[in-house]
This record gives sequence, structure tokens and C-alpha cells, in this order.
Amino acid sequence: MQKKFKIMVIQGPNLNMLGVREPNLYGSMKLEDIHAQMKVVADQYGAEIEFFQSNFEGEIVDKIQECLGDSDGIIINPAAYSHTSVAIRDAISAVGLPTIEVHISNVYRREEFRQKSLISAVANGVIVGFGPVGYHLAMIGMLQIFDQIKAVLASQQNAQ
Repeated sequence: MQKKFKIMVIQGPNLNMLGVREPNLYGSMKLEDIHAQMKVVADQYGAEIEFFQSNFEGEIVDKIQECLGDSDGIIINPAAYSHTSVAIRDAISAVGLPTIEVHISNVYRREEFRQKSLISAVANGVIVGFGPVGYHLAMIGMLQIFDQIKAVLASQQNAQ
């Protein structure tokens, strides 16, 4: 039986306000709508997907740690914590799971302090500035990583 991969989507502070908060920067799409679209893609691929949002750094760290042994990859928008959280960076590094960082706005066109992410160095990839479609791009990236893992597992089984 083929392994069913699981993706954990972690959303940082204020993302629960999407659709209301600064629509000129973040668009009018609500977080629930983004998640519904991601679920469609996961279902088409045969992957499991789970969603988590918190405005609290420690809860995000806890959720990342819970991914160890439970999830196969993480898609994360750490939001404002991207620029300040060594704890989130260290948690991602500690679990060692494929991780894709997403930002809805183009942080490089914004304030200077937003242009440095502590998370990027431990992520497999970063998607910035595509609006809500960035989450779809992250799904494509994560599913590609899963395809590579499947290929390695298949070649290992064939070698035995």
C-alpha cells in the first residue's frame, strides 16, 4: 500500500484577519477560503492536510514540534514572526521536515525590517508576493518534494 503523505499548514499572527486586514496588501480572500482551495489540491493528490493558525509564538512552536512523527511536510506563513522568531526557526530546524515558507505580500517591496526572514534559511523554499495563490504554489512545491521522496523509496525497495 502506498504511503499517504500529510501536510501541516501553519499560519502565524493576524492571518485569521485575512479578507478584512489591509486588503490592498493581502487581498480580500479569507483564510478559510485559502484552506478550502488547498484541501482540494491535497485531495486530488491523495494527501492529507491539516490547518493551524495562532497569534501566539509558543503555540506555533508546539505545533511544529507535534509535526515530528505526525506530518511529512510543513507549509508555514510565520507572518510577523518571520522577522523575529529564533524559536520558530529552531523548531523547524529541529524537526527536519520539508518546509516551505509563504508570504502573501512581496516583503521586498515593504519596510526594511520585513525584508529579513529568520525562517528562510531553514526552509526548502520560499514563496513571496503572489497573494493567496502563493499557497497553491507551495502545495505544488510540497507535492513535488513528496514525489521525489516516493521515487527514492521505490528505488530502495527495488534494490532489496
